[in-house]
Amino acid sequence: MPKISVEVPEELLADLADHVGEDGKFVNRSEAVRASIRKTLDMLDEIDERQGRLDGSEASDGGASESDERGADGE
Repeated sequence: MPKISVEVPEELLADLADHVGEDGKFVNRSEAVRASIRKTLDMLDEIDERQGRLDGSEASDGGASESDERGADGE
C-alpha cells in the first residue's frame, strides 16, 4: 500500500486522537484517515450523481459500490 505524507493542523490532529485507540472507533490514525477519505469520496460521488456530472460507467448500477471498490471496512 502506498504511503503519503500530509500536514495536519494541531487542532485537527487532537480531534482525531479522540477517535483513535482502545476507546475510539479506529485502531490507528491510518484507519481513521482512510475511512474519512472513503466517506468524503462517496459523498462527492453522490453529489456529482445528483448534479448529473457522472457518466453511466461511474454511476451506481447495482454492482459494486464506490466504497466497495475503495476497500470500505464497514464504516
